[in-house]
Parts: sequence; C-alpha cells; structure tokens
Amino acid sequence: MTRFIKKKKEEIGLSPDDLIFRGTQKIEQVLLRIIDFDATNLKEDAVKTVREVSEFQYKDTVTWLNVDGLHNTIIMEEITKAFNLDTLVMAEVLNTEARPRVIEYDNCTLITIKMLREDQTTGKTIVENLSLILTKSVLISFQEQKGDVFEPVRERIRKQKKRIRNGGTDYLAFALLDIVVDNYLYVLSLLGEKIETLEENLLLNPDQKVINEINNYKRDLNFLRKSIKPAKEMIFSLAKTDTDLITESTYLHFKELEDNISQANEASDDYREILSDQLNIYHTTISSKLNDIMKFLTVFSVIFIPLTFIAGIYGTNFEYLPELSFKYSYFIMWSLMILIAIIMLLFFKKKKWF
Repeated sequence: MTRFIKKKKEEIGLSPDDLIFRGTQKIEQVLLRIIDFDATNLKEDAVKTVREVSEFQYKDTVTWLNVDGLHNTIIMEEITKAFNLDTLVMAEVLNTEARPRVIEYDNCTLITIKMLREDQTTGKTIVENLSLILTKSVLISFQEQKGDVFEPVRERIRKQKKRIRNGGTDYLAFALLDIVVDNYLYVLSLLGEKIETLEENLLLNPDQKVINEINNYKRDLNFLRKSIKPAKEMIFSLAKTDTDLITESTYLHFKELEDNISQANEASDDYREILSDQLNIYHTTISSKLNDIMKFLTVFSVIFIPLTFIAGIYGTNFEYLPELSFKYSYFIMWSLMILIAIIMLLFFKKKKWF
C-alpha cells in the first residue's frame, strides 16, 4: 500500500470490469488453501487448481477458500467462472489500492479492507489489501502475500469451537474482520507506547533527536489512519446492509465490530493530538530556553554598558585629565565599575529578571 495515491497512466480509460492486477506482486506463485467444515467434519488442504474447489459450493458445509497472491489473472478468471461471479467483483479484488468498502451483488457481497500486521523481523508495520467474497456456502479471501493474522481463526475451527463451527460464512467473515480490527488496536498500542516514552524524553532532554522522532511518529500514525478511517466507514456500512447472506444473529456481532473500530479510530485521534501537544511542548521549551539565554546575555550587556562608558572616558587621548595625576585614580575607577555592576545585578534580581 502506498502512502499516497498512485495512478498509472496506462490504467486511465480502462473498463471497470477488466481483470487487470492493479498493485505490486509480492509472491512468485498464487497459493490456494481450503478449509471445509460443519459441526462435526473438517477438511483442510492446499489445492492446486480452482476446479478442486468449485464442487464445494454445492455442499451443505461452510467452505473457506484463501487465495495468497493476486497477480495471476488466469486463476482469478477461473475463480470468477467457477463461482459464477460478476467480473466487476474480481476487478475490485485485483485493485489493491481501492478504499475499503462493501458492495452487494446478486449472488455475493464483496468486502474490502486494509490488513495491518507487525513484521516480527523488522518491527515495521505491513499493510496489505484484504478482500472477502461472501456467498451462501463459500467465503473466498484474497491476500497479497502469504502469511496473515488469521491463524487464531483456523485454530478455533480445528478445535471445534461451537460458535464458529455451527455458524455460516457470514460468521466466518465476522471472525476474520474481528481479527483485522484487533490488529489495528494492537499496532496502535505499539506506536502508543513509543509516543508515551517520547513524552518523558521530551521533558528531560528536548533536543533535535526528539523532534525527529515526533515527526517520524506523526508520519507513521498518518499512514495508519489512512487505513483505519476508511475501515470504520466500511464496517458501519456493513452493519447496515440488508442481505440474505448475513443472518440476524451475525448482525449483532457486526455491531460489536463498530465499537472496536471506533475505539481504534479514537485512539488514532488521541495519539495524533498527543503528538501535536508534544510538538508544541518542544517548541515552547526551546523558546523558553532561548529566552533564558537572551535574558542572561541582555543582563550582562546592560551591565557592561556603563562600564564601557567609564572605560571609554578614561581611555580618551586628552593631555590634561584631572584624575591622571591622582595616585589612586585607577583603583577608584575599578571600585566604581564593580559597585555599578553589583548595584545593577541586585536591581535585576529584585525585579526577577534572571
């Protein structure tokens, strides 16, 4: 996912139902994985052809087909034909830069959302497009690359958890979306911990390194908000859809998703305000330090003005100066200069100017 919108010139003017991959290829080969289950039976396997999967749509079980990799348009076209999908559906799936949204078709519902997860090796946040095609007996999920956050869902299916094993494709879709939203909160919490640590450093040592970290965190947060805010709109729209593919009991779970995505959205807003406040604190602290320095320099400049005046008088090149013939003139001059400096320092201290 790009940080900013990128539109290729060759894509301009194309038909909206053209099956063209709009994105970046992230794996070499498209992988197909299937989980077919009901309350008592479970079949899980990797498949090589779409033909092996198409027969499952006529069974009374719940079938989850997961597709890793979107660049092979031949396979995508086979999926379109095997499940009698509108080409507009698959065209939306192949557009990885599209905003999260819900689109209802005659025999399916398309759900797209951005999936966030942490890279365990680099610590960076990985963002990829997730598309779900919801039909009566089959749920098809499309990911850009292998590796996802859905293993807990698979474990619930394998361990025969009643709710997911007795539910339909709509509940399975909810379970996947719930994992995605939970990862929004998790990724935000990781960033939040860094922001809170930064606040302590900001008060102790507000240097250039701190301001660089603030700007980096603001950039990262804006990147996350680019995925979270549209996801909120999508989930609220999903909870309001009127389709036979989603049962009344599952609608209640989608209402729970509204609370979770709202929490993630509010957390992103809160962290954004905290970073803005930290930026203000940094500038205020730097300005205060600069004022203290200027105050210090101003005080000593003012002190040395009369001293310079006195030294200037006695440094003039006149032949006759009355004080030159006096034995203690030099010491009197120094005493007068020191006395003036002390009086001015006491005056400044009384006025609390330093």
